[in-house]
Amino acid sequence: MIVTVVRSRLAPGVQDEYGPMAREMNELARSIPGYISHKGFVAEDGERVTIVEFESEEALHEWKVHPRHLEAKRLGFTKFYSTISYQICNVVRARSWESKAGKP
Repeated sequence: MIVTVVRSRLAPGVQDEYGPMAREMNELARSIPGYISHKGFVAEDGERVTIVEFESEEALHEWKVHPRHLEAKRLGFTKFYSTISYQICNVVRARSWESKAGKP
């Protein structure tokens, strides 16, 4: 699994235009073969963090080079974000646990 962690801050006054683009990119990401999940968070200080999971580097590459995503990235760098950074990580080990308490 490949995990991408994107950290960003929106530029002032772009939220109305950014929101529809972000929703479109959410739907587009889901359509990429090998997509697993993504989730975004906003901290109290305004920093945004998005965690994206793909099955493989090939799937991530398909997302990276999609023409509509390339356009959204260009707008992100030139218009939407005051700062942005990302890390692409290979998952070495993964575990999960869920409580069975209270479940039928």
